Amino acid sequence: MTTTLCHNFDAGRCRSCSWLGLPYDVQLVDKQRQVAELVDAPWEPPVASAQLGFRNKAKMVVSGSVDDPTLGILNPAGAGVDLRDCPLHTAGIRAALAVLADFVRTAALTPYDIPARRGELKHLLVTESPDGELMVRFVLRSQEPVARIRKHLPALRDALPALVVASVNLQPEHKAVLEGDHEIALTEQETLLMRVAGMELHLRPQSFFQTNTAMATELYERARAWTAELAPASVWDLYCGVGGFALTLARPGVSVTGIEVSREAVASASLTATEAGLPDVRFEAGDATAYALGSAAPPDLVVVNPPRRGIGPELSGWLETSGVGHVLYSSCNAVTLAKDLAAMPSLRPVRGQLLDMFPNTGHYEVLTLLQRR
Repeated sequence: MTTTLCHNFDAGRCRSCSWLGLPYDVQLVDKQRQVAELVDAPWEPPVASAQLGFRNKAKMVVSGSVDDPTLGILNPAGAGVDLRDCPLHTAGIRAALAVLADFVRTAALTPYDIPARRGELKHLLVTESPDGELMVRFVLRSQEPVARIRKHLPALRDALPALVVASVNLQPEHKAVLEGDHEIALTEQETLLMRVAGMELHLRPQSFFQTNTAMATELYERARAWTAELAPASVWDLYCGVGGFALTLARPGVSVTGIEVSREAVASASLTATEAGLPDVRFEAGDATAYALGSAAPPDLVVVNPPRRGIGPELSGWLETSGVGHVLYSSCNAVTLAKDLAAMPSLRPVRGQLLDMFPNTGHYEVLTLLQRR
């Protein structure tokens, strides 16, 4: 199957974009149909994305050798497939990956050999902000190469002027885990500024942010518009990440609480709230379900943005009996969304929209507004 959009796909070297062979309008129709079959809601037309050049984060497996590294994925045989020119990534990331491949050679960063369990550099993680600034993270097996990275970092920054945040992440275990818990800052600046939907969100190295900046903007703008007429006096943003929804919905006099298990994300969100002068917005590290079950009373509006597994029976059950008037549910999996909605029959969808966060795949993001019957 030839697409002319990606020579790696056409050559069979990478099939991560499993829907790339489908015309884009067909992709949108198929996603909308799948979602509508699972969730009965007044669905608005889907929001289309750019088909290429949209991805603001590269997660590259490093393989090969110091002299000839590959940055990309592993094929079924375990060999590296170089995807530095992947057309999904922003132009800034594609340009940066070429420079970083040279840096692997300069700093003598031996790629990790999975079968032999030897080597140091496992992944390169690169994020580009809407302003074109870059965060680069080196995922290493140990601290052994850190001194060399520090030594050559000034030259890297000269070659890559957009680089403002750099760090090392230690992942010593031999298992299929992208990153570890320990992060070592290499630059004075430790957060990447993501300007989206009128906000300036701080992103720390271990914080999550949507990989499609344009669709993230659309998502937050819809959340703001859909809830404006509700005028909630109190809002919870559960699974808040770096606080996108919480900060989107912040208003003078409105009490907003964001709950997120990642302390790094909470630190990012708290910094944004402080700099924006939002004293009524607070963030807390903790489990979303435990926070809800331990609270004395519900807010006017609850926002949930869970991982693919959904919010689960405990939180669904609490929302059903809580008396909360409205829930804004952002989901990347309509199967678990439908399951959660079935456990909340008193909250019916009154608005829904699919945002194509992940073009050329069967994945997506959907936003639904629920209202108590």
